[in-house]
Amino acid sequence: MARFVFITGGVVSSLGKGLASAALGALLQARGYSVRLRKLDPYLNVDPGTMSPFEHGEVFVTDDGAETDLDLGHYERFTGVAARKTDSVSSGRIYSNVLEKERRGDYLGKTIQVIPHVTDEIKDFIAIGEDEVDFMLCEIGGTVGDIEGLPFFEAIRQFAQDKPRGQCIFMHLTLLPYIAASGELKTKPTQHSVKELRSIGLAPDVLVCRSEGPIPPKEREKLALFCNVRPDSVIAAQDLKSIYEAPLAYHREGLDQAVLDAFGISPAPQPNLAKWEDVADRVYNPDGEVRVAIVGKYTQLEDAYKSIAEALTHGGMHNRVRVRAEWIDAEIFDREDDVAPLLEGYHAILVPGGFGERGTEGKIKAAQFARERRIPYLGICLGMQMAVIEASRNLLGMETAGSEEFDQEAGVKRFEPVVYHLKEWVEGNRTIQRDKDDDKGGTMRLGAYDAVLKDGSRVAKIYGGTGISERHRHRYEVDIKYRDKLEAAGLRFSGMSPDGRLPEIVEVDGHPWFIGVQFHPELKSKPFAPHPLFADFVKAAVDQSRLV
Repeated sequence: MARFVFITGGVVSSLGKGLASAALGALLQARGYSVRLRKLDPYLNVDPGTMSPFEHGEVFVTDDGAETDLDLGHYERFTGVAARKTDSVSSGRIYSNVLEKERRGDYLGKTIQVIPHVTDEIKDFIAIGEDEVDFMLCEIGGTVGDIEGLPFFEAIRQFAQDKPRGQCIFMHLTLLPYIAASGELKTKPTQHSVKELRSIGLAPDVLVCRSEGPIPPKEREKLALFCNVRPDSVIAAQDLKSIYEAPLAYHREGLDQAVLDAFGISPAPQPNLAKWEDVADRVYNPDGEVRVAIVGKYTQLEDAYKSIAEALTHGGMHNRVRVRAEWIDAEIFDREDDVAPLLEGYHAILVPGGFGERGTEGKIKAAQFARERRIPYLGICLGMQMAVIEASRNLLGMETAGSEEFDQEAGVKRFEPVVYHLKEWVEGNRTIQRDKDDDKGGTMRLGAYDAVLKDGSRVAKIYGGTGISERHRHRYEVDIKYRDKLEAAGLRFSGMSPDGRLPEIVEVDGHPWFIGVQFHPELKSKPFAPHPLFADFVKAAVDQSRLV
């Protein structure tokens, strides 16, 4: 039976609850325990799949096809535990489930209310798989006091009451602001946050305080007194140069010990942190640096490409170099005939995914520059499709080559589509059918799919075999009817779906490193297990830096 840690936040959002949860999971693993992490989000969207990247950051996709919050990426990267559909839920999903049950008559004519029906649905979700692990870490999105979060707070209060004493604890993360004018670290916001939490029946066992520096003994004692926690359960979460130092930093502060003490686990196994010490060493002691241009559509918010940024960091760790990722708005390229002044000096170019036509001409120009100038290029999802369109235009002479997506968006036929809307594909032992007019949420090709790599290809050498499984999130595919012409021109289709119908990977013959993938390899990369594509891509950038 799992022990439960409920992580809540106060004062302001974006303090790092997801990172603290992930780091705690890593520390418990280092002590020999098994863990699973969950995210409970209070927004009314059924999932973040239809939310703008500017609103919510990237959508993280699981193997079983769930579109989830980006915090699940942190959970996977730090613990190596593959997330599942049952690890992410929103108010929208909870209410949708309750209303579906009401329509079916499952409640036998009862009046449906937040308590007990909504809270019971949340509790049922929390309990899924509780016999599988030693610790279940559940992060509640938002901050205490948010009206939309109240059902979740009430549900975890009830859940803790239902369980035997000592099986659930509460960890609360708050802000300790430093007022430079007075030279003081202010504890009052944290006191008020804990007071708000206690007013709804929850009391923190561990208090994690985000601050710019260490917490002086006087302030630590004050927090312990007024927030009713032990002084050694007041944990400083100081600003770090790298998120990958977080497990070591939290261990130095005693977070894992405070959690184990709250559960009464004594003596506790000693942690083996060698893995994280090696990760930190690779981050802080690189042997060089490479510059990678990321030509994307949502560059104003780095969280929109969070997993890509982290996967590049992992590739850098593997090669003992620091990757300086520089974000370039693809729309700037749309207005430029010559993109060379904007891209010269970079050691590699990455074009990530996206939706819609905006910025795509700039991505095509970036792919052309990389191909013609022999700069390492990695195109992901839309980035692969733009590379195929570029090759169609400039190698095959198809001046109007484009994507059906762009014509559909404009409502005008302008392009000869080498990329089309996927209407049917095979998932396991069943056929999935979709129409362009279907609802947008959850209707893409989502989750893990197998691919077969061409023997002797660059990607087969990178992966070390010809069979792979990668995560997808897209509704448009490259049309294989142009395959023979493109391969004759030098663009090889080196990875295909098992039935041979859907292109998964393309690469340019004779190029130092030019690969486009339809899937999202960044979603499976971890600091201690970099994705092979990113590790080899960064290696190619290192080789390129020696030529410059």
